Amino acid sequence: MTASHPPAPSRPTLVRAVSRWEIVGLAFNDVIGSGVYLLPAAAAALLGAASVGAVVLAGCAVALLVLCFAEAASYFDEPGGGYLYTREAFGEFVGFEVGWMTWLARIASVASLSAGFALATSFLWPEAAGGWQRAVVITVPLLILTWINVIGVKAGARVAVGLVVVKTLPLLLFIAVGIFAVDWSRVAVAEMPDPGVLGEAALLLLFAYAGFENTAAPAGEYKNPQRDVPFALLVMISMITLLYALVQLVAVGTLPGLAESASPLADSAVLFMGAWAGILMTIGAMLSIEGNVGNTTLVGPRYLFALAQDGFGPAALARVHPVYRTPAAAIVIQSGVALVLALSGSFVGLAMLSIIARLATYVGTVAAVPILRKRFPGRAGVVRLPGGYAIPVAALALCLVFLASAELSNLAAGAVALLVGVVIYKMRRRPPMEPAVTHTTPAAASATAPAPPAQPPRS
Repeated sequence: MTASHPPAPSRPTLVRAVSRWEIVGLAFNDVIGSGVYLLPAAAAALLGAASVGAVVLAGCAVALLVLCFAEAASYFDEPGGGYLYTREAFGEFVGFEVGWMTWLARIASVASLSAGFALATSFLWPEAAGGWQRAVVITVPLLILTWINVIGVKAGARVAVGLVVVKTLPLLLFIAVGIFAVDWSRVAVAEMPDPGVLGEAALLLLFAYAGFENTAAPAGEYKNPQRDVPFALLVMISMITLLYALVQLVAVGTLPGLAESASPLADSAVLFMGAWAGILMTIGAMLSIEGNVGNTTLVGPRYLFALAQDGFGPAALARVHPVYRTPAAAIVIQSGVALVLALSGSFVGLAMLSIIARLATYVGTVAAVPILRKRFPGRAGVVRLPGGYAIPVAALALCLVFLASAELSNLAAGAVALLVGVVIYKMRRRPPMEPAVTHTTPAAASATAPAPPAQPPRS
């Protein structure tokens, strides 16, 4: 029997244009950022040679979270990511708070990365550290990436994939050449790290892998999100764990005084490849930053779009551009706010929110998995994690460990943001709008459960 399709909506809809491997590229792009160029020194300062093994253990731990996101994503083909999952599991209020916190983290990310790009550029062009030169270096790339994402999600995805390739090549070269220069005596763990730094190290390593939670946010523009998002997440966490471990191994094994280095990969590369390699790694860091900015410019507005569709915020933010078929207003608004914060420098306070904001998304999604599993039993094509509830329970315990490791100032900033979210939630005056997506629901259409809906009903 052929599954029936919903009637065509009366307004422009998002276009499903992003393929499986482009989603993989987006997942890589949101995780591999400037952090990989700074992680070796920061991890070595806390853990010494044990940082190599810690990077691998962190990847395995984060894989628990990734698996939960993979199962949750397999139930839906709408935009919103963690906001959508928690809304369907726990209701509108909890969903809104997760969506609100996640969008704040995206704003802080674009602002801090844009300012970081100016700092990285100053190594090659010292004037970029201040004045009008800094403003130009921050503004021009952000405007270009905003325009690319406005004119089409396919264009934004292709740029993201291109940036993944060009920013990963320096890392692969660093590993391929550096592995033969490793002094294995430096890699040997002489003593265990101080237990007092383990909490700080845990947060550092968690956020080296952070960003995967945003992969599903533009699901309304993916060709087959219910299958392709879980695939992309699993490929990403496997490959990035290997990449990070090898980068850390080479850095620890080749650079004396790694913990004190301000540019660890560049300093290490100079030792075994020459001065030109330091410039190459600096360019790689710049490309990584802009890759993250481009990804966040694509992904972040989809949270804002999904919130506006549900009546939170002006209706204009929930509209799809009639020509470009993108949430153009949401994209422009996010970039505008981020640009102001980046230019003013006031993004520092907001950046503190990213820790709690990400953990809110992680906790909400992990806790939602058992509930979604019960709500939609027998649905074909859904990713079912092995071991019953063992993986979600372990992932939730991991989140609580990370939360307990956060600084009091971060917890306070997160609490303020949540209270602001309560005020915004209470101010909602519009009912939810008609979804501006074309459903693809291969899993829902073939479900064995009696007459399941094409998409889970709103709570």
